[in-house]
Amino acid sequence: MKILTPQRGAFLTEALIIIGLALVPLLVTFPYRVNIFLSWEGAYRLSQGQIPYKDFGTPLGYGFWIIPALFFKLFGPQLISLVKAQVLINIMAGFAFRSIMKSMGVIPAIRILSVLVFALSYSFFNFWPWYNHTVIVYELIGIAFLLKYITGPQNGWRYLCLLLAAGFVFLSIFTKQDGGGLALLLCCALLLYNGVLERRWWELPLFLGMLGVVAIIFIAPLMPGFAYWFNHGQAPHNSRLALSDFAEEILGNSQWIKLYFLLIVLCLIPALKQFKTFWEDKTAMLFTLLTLGILTEAAIFQVTSYTPPDNNIFFHSFAFAFIFSQLTARLQIDLSGLRAFLLSGLLIMLWWSQVYWKYIERIFPRQEVSHQPSSENVVSRQNFMINNDTTNVPLSEWRFSPYPEFQKISMPSVTVDGIARVLALPVVKEKQGAIKVLNMTELTPLAHTMHYQLETGPDFPLWYHLGVGMFNRQLHTFRNKVQQKQYDLVLYEYAPTLNNFFPFALRDELKLHYRQVDSFLAPRRPTNAMIEVYIKP
Repeated sequence: MKILTPQRGAFLTEALIIIGLALVPLLVTFPYRVNIFLSWEGAYRLSQGQIPYKDFGTPLGYGFWIIPALFFKLFGPQLISLVKAQVLINIMAGFAFRSIMKSMGVIPAIRILSVLVFALSYSFFNFWPWYNHTVIVYELIGIAFLLKYITGPQNGWRYLCLLLAAGFVFLSIFTKQDGGGLALLLCCALLLYNGVLERRWWELPLFLGMLGVVAIIFIAPLMPGFAYWFNHGQAPHNSRLALSDFAEEILGNSQWIKLYFLLIVLCLIPALKQFKTFWEDKTAMLFTLLTLGILTEAAIFQVTSYTPPDNNIFFHSFAFAFIFSQLTARLQIDLSGLRAFLLSGLLIMLWWSQVYWKYIERIFPRQEVSHQPSSENVVSRQNFMINNDTTNVPLSEWRFSPYPEFQKISMPSVTVDGIARVLALPVVKEKQGAIKVLNMTELTPLAHTMHYQLETGPDFPLWYHLGVGMFNRQLHTFRNKVQQKQYDLVLYEYAPTLNNFFPFALRDELKLHYRQVDSFLAPRRPTNAMIEVYIKP
């Protein structure tokens, strides 16, 4: 029985995988996510009409916040709106990957399986927007348009694809410099090969020219503040390009990347023996360059963007598609049959079972081993270590709050109670929306809950991580403002295990010039940070 040969059937199957898995987050609730405060505040400021580098500063471009800001406009500035925005981002990523596979001539059965790998390995567990993910999504869309230009119909419309490719590559750079820069290098490599093969030397300069025009359109209105903030790799920024870090991560870890590289080399040995024929096979060469480029990018990206630790796993689906295409062709495996296709799909589901197992595990909770004083001591996999951490609050003690901004988002009960006490402070009730607040915590949605005006200015940082989101110049300004008691209320998050995630020096100033009236746990896991509440003495 033959299946999946009709293109329509393949497309519907791929769409079902991409959209179906992307919609899952809309059906569940979430605990408060670490670092999501940054996604919220950037989107909120943009949705309020603020202009980056004029109303606030950030060492990143604002490409990351464009889609979340749009969803804030559509659905309101709730944290759950970020989840809705990520649904769209994941759908865009899935269809971009599908388009790339189609341009590379991957047969429908393998393309569907590759889409499944992509959705499971890179999209399904990304419920929240984060710049280290969005930068890759923009890159994939840019590559999809670039490959349409290279492999699609040779007519005038192809130049629109090239322009769109340049636009999305710029958005990738304008989301995160390292990932976007690597995306640009990969696109240049693909265009350079095509230019040499087709003797169209002008393609690469044309692409770079389009990219330059797009950059000018975006950047010119943001000067001069842009020149200070967006200077990654120059003082006061850290370029993160340390040779020892690359050696440690690539040689000491990166097992999957190195395994894929080995398998790809083995698959290419027959082709390399007839290199001229291989070079002239445009689709095969482009697919090879693309896959090796993605692996190289992933190896570098895991060092320059080291948090979260799994933000570079976009490479699995590309490597799988390439290797599986090579193996099925050489081993003459027919995947158009129902049995072979379903077996392959089941094996992929087994391969990536860790992604969805945690949800199944909730249905079948493990049996806890209880200890009776008069019985034999029982040691198991679940209790062989003794956890003496009395500060961590288990998720069972997290609850939802009554505030719309935190809808469907749980927090530790003590955090919810702490927010209520902040809202009940006399100074908050007295000044209401006119209150001047410095909110150096992860509870940025309180800006909308309390209706206070966000502080603005070309030198005001979007977030407060010293050496990352702000620098000594901004710290000096904040210290002066605290010394002059310019704020009615200061919320400061003390995270002693994080290197100046919120500047420690400012806490010292608060202790001297303000009065601490409360403290409660910050909504992070593990619960190892405290939110301190300060008012004027």
